[in-house]
Order: sequence, then structure tokens, then C-alpha cells
Amino acid sequence: MYKQTYNVIGVMSGTSLDGIDLAHIHFLITDGKWSFEILEAETVPYDDIWIKTLKTAVDFSEAELKILNNDYTELLAKVIENFIDKHQLQELDAVCSHGHTILHQPQNGFTLQIGNLPEIAKLINQTVVCDFRVNDVMLGGQGAPLVPIGDRILFADYDYCLNLGGFSNISFEQNGERIAFDISPVNTVLNFYANQLGLDYDDKGINSKSGQLNARLLSDLNGLEYYKKQFPKSLGFEFVKETVLPLMEKYTIPKEDKMRTFTEHIANQITSALPKMEGKLLATGGGAYNTFLIERIQFWLPDLEIIIPDRKTIEFKEALIFALLGVLKLRNEINVLSSVTGAKYDHSSGKLYSV
Repeated sequence: MYKQTYNVIGVMSGTSLDGIDLAHIHFLITDGKWSFEILEAETVPYDDIWIKTLKTAVDFSEAELKILNNDYTELLAKVIENFIDKHQLQELDAVCSHGHTILHQPQNGFTLQIGNLPEIAKLINQTVVCDFRVNDVMLGGQGAPLVPIGDRILFADYDYCLNLGGFSNISFEQNGERIAFDISPVNTVLNFYANQLGLDYDDKGINSKSGQLNARLLSDLNGLEYYKKQFPKSLGFEFVKETVLPLMEKYTIPKEDKMRTFTEHIANQITSALPKMEGKLLATGGGAYNTFLIERIQFWLPDLEIIIPDRKTIEFKEALIFALLGVLKLRNEINVLSSVTGAKYDHSSGKLYSV
């Protein structure tokens, strides 16, 4: 008989590079229904050297990636250990860690999340569940998105779950199956131009709002091949680096105009992604704070109720759900849906490292 309560930490580092998210989670299972409480939670920012390293690692050699994986595993272990010590956390069932995606090429049968080496369990002296994507890719899946199982279990009251992070992704039920896919880049592009303006990010979308919409650029962005593909489909930073930014850099227009246009592009692609333009949509991720982006989504979807939850859910939903994926792995229960990733079958993914 499996436990009905779990005391775990969820750890997530996203493509927007704002830092390492850690969330201390209590799960309770009552008559088969899951509930959760996000307790202590924080984001530990990367220093400038790590940001530069993670941005450029997509071009590293195999030998350089091996060194990076070792270094990042040690960094992650220190961050987790500090979090446990700071909050005096005891009797943890597991630390459930996503790691950080460097390469994501499911079409080539390959995905790499650093920070998932077996040594991490010994470094933090805890049971670790991690490396959730590799098995799915081996089974012919996209290895992403993985969050939808959590949307189904923890957020079933919403018609749509939208995450606005480095990329946007959507999750919803259709004909008894959970459907989910990556929609478009979001903060990977907006932050790129905000950085060029000397900003860490575009607070509330103020700079984007000040720009002018460029209709030709918008048409070119909306015409990219990825948007014509049917799900399952997923995106990696390679798409931004090799396709989106080269296209946008062809336009000699102010950076604010590029940000304004890309914000409209994000809203357009979200609108196109929804099978019906009504119901309740839960918006989370850093982009949920981008007031101008939310305004543009609402403009295109006037009959949709957009719900922005409390701060912890906005900022730590992915860490929460990777905590759930880890618990499901501990219970040997399905934590990846083939309807979402395109794998051969539903499965219980991830690696389990004991001390």
C-alpha cells in the first residue's frame, strides 16, 4: 500500500534563465483525489557567468558538455542543500529535479538536461528523482511537454492551463485525452531584446507596449513552419537561435517595435492553439506578470476568462508539477502521457537515485 502523504522538493530551471526554482511541497491523496500545498519556495538567480554559459552551451562540444554537466550538478546540489538547510526541512521523501535543458532534439532521438547525474543524491544526502525526458524520447516521444499530467491531476477545474515561460505551452482535455504542446517562444525572445535595452526583462510589458506593430514582421513570424505542424510538438532554444532571432534581426526597426510585434505574435499563436475560444484559462509562469501580453491575449479571446492565480502558483507551478512527477515515479504510476508526447505508450519516466 502506497503512502497517502508526501513531503518533497520540486526543482526546476527553465529556458528563460531567471534562476533555479525550488518549492517545498506537501501532497495529500484522499479517496484518489490529489491536493497540494506549496510551502517554502524561492528562485535562486544565476550569476552572470552561469547565464552566459547556459546561453552558449547549445554550441558546446561533447567534451565541454560533459564538464558542464558535472559542474552544473555540483551547483544544483549546493543550491538544493542550502534550501534544505535554510528552511530546516526534515524527513523528505525525495527531491524531484528537472535539471536544465541544454539540447532538445527529439527528431534526432536526443535530449539533454544537465544536473541529473547520479552523484547528486550523495551530494545532498537525499533520494532524488530526475531526468524525466530521456525515456520518453527513447520511446519515440517529444520528451515534452511533461507538465500536462499535473494539469490533469491538480488543475482539473480549468479548461486550459497555459504556461508563459521561456516558451508558451498549453494543456487541455479533448475527446477524453489530455492534449498539450509548445505554442511559441515567449521570454526567450522578449528577454533577448530587453537585455539589449539594459533590462533583465520587460517589466509588465511596458517597453513592448511603447513600440509600434510591424505588420510584415508579424506576418513572417506567424508564417513559420513550426506553427503549421500538428501536435505532438515541442520547442527548444535551437528554434529561437536558428530560426526566430535570425528572422527578426533582418528587420532594422527599433527593439521596442520588435518586442511589440513579438508580443502580438505570442497572442496570435495562443489564439490559434485553442480548440474553442471560451471557458476558463489558468495562466502561470513569468509571462503572467506581463500585463501587456495578457491584455493582447484577452483582446483576441474576449469570451475567455483568464485567471491569474497567487504568486506561488504563478512562479512555482512547474516546480510543483515536477515534484508530482517524482512522486508518481516513486509510486511506479504513469507520469508521462503518450497523447501529449507522441511516445509509444503512457509510462512512468525518470531516474531514481538513492543515497
